[in-house]
Amino acid sequence: MAVVVTKMLKCLLKTATTGLILCSPLSLAAVLEPDRADVLYHSYEGGGMKIDGPSVLLRKKTSESLAFTGYYYLDSISSASVDVLSTASPYSEKRHEGQVGVEYLNDKTLMTFNARQSDEDDYLAQSFSVNVSQDTFGDLTNLSLGVSYGDNEIRRNGDDQFEEQSQQYRIRAGISQILTRNLTAQLNFEAIADEGYLNNPYRTVRYIDTTNPSGVGYQSEIYPETRNSFSTKLSASYFLPYRAALFFHYRYFNDSWEIDANDVELGYRHPIGDFLELEFKVRYYQQTQAEFYSDLFPYQDAQNYLARDKELSDFNDLTLGLGVTYLMPESLSFGDTRSEASIQWDYITFDYNNFRDPTADGGVGNEPFYNFSANVIRAFYSVYF
Repeated sequence: MAVVVTKMLKCLLKTATTGLILCSPLSLAAVLEPDRADVLYHSYEGGGMKIDGPSVLLRKKTSESLAFTGYYYLDSISSASVDVLSTASPYSEKRHEGQVGVEYLNDKTLMTFNARQSDEDDYLAQSFSVNVSQDTFGDLTNLSLGVSYGDNEIRRNGDDQFEEQSQQYRIRAGISQILTRNLTAQLNFEAIADEGYLNNPYRTVRYIDTTNPSGVGYQSEIYPETRNSFSTKLSASYFLPYRAALFFHYRYFNDSWEIDANDVELGYRHPIGDFLELEFKVRYYQQTQAEFYSDLFPYQDAQNYLARDKELSDFNDLTLGLGVTYLMPESLSFGDTRSEASIQWDYITFDYNNFRDPTADGGVGNEPFYNFSANVIRAFYSVYF
């Protein structure tokens, strides 16, 4: 089953496919983004997991008001993570994801529709989204509104009788404002309602069991069948006189499982000559645990809901990122097209404050708290035509 970390590998694709953000501080009217073709390779390795694969994207306008987008995304996943090693054997699988989208521009209103499907051995996800954005107040302000619906089918390998469902509903709203010639800011809100089977059918919790020689027993996780969450994100970009830029992001998240999370990101982009751009960033993330999470329960069926997923624990992570983008000169481009190549590397350290490493020595409930580092690499080539 695909894991949470794959989401961070899709951030670049998300920016490319939505077409809702006006990136330049001098933009004065809504326009469709240029036609483009992207080839991306992504890789995540850390904590006993390796996820990598290619992605391709194609975006084509049929007129000044209508454009179509499609992309295909592949994950090859192999896992020998601490979760797996404590109760099961390492595994490998592939996940295929495809999306098609339509954009329609009418005067200063941009409407988009996207349909997505993700398929793997034991998980099938389908989603549909509609977004509308509008330039107003002299084209200095952009307002956006979107809704999404997702339907998921969850299975368990080796158990033909197991089949569960979950659904997700999203609504989001945002405002983007040009404050000065060099300063832009965005404020976005998102509310999510999940219902159905929301846990991992393979994951277990552990509890103290004095009848077992190891002193510990295991049982399946049990989650609530609903989860409501809300997030707010504030972003700002400041364009410096020498074509460099500073950017800032702050996001706050909370949900009905009593998780509170904050993350802040600072970045700097610096041009070198006419063709090269460097990007540096640092990001810090921190969250509290879910109310029904515990690393070690006192006994079997200790409460109605049980979780030991480390992503629901109290933890924090720190990301250091470096990116290099090369704008191809005309001599290296195809005809009249414009192209660029980019590579981005993130180094992430994770520190868990109440999730212990069950594979380490120390005795049940006294093992050291778990921590690990990961490397994320994204390399892509884009052609604009």
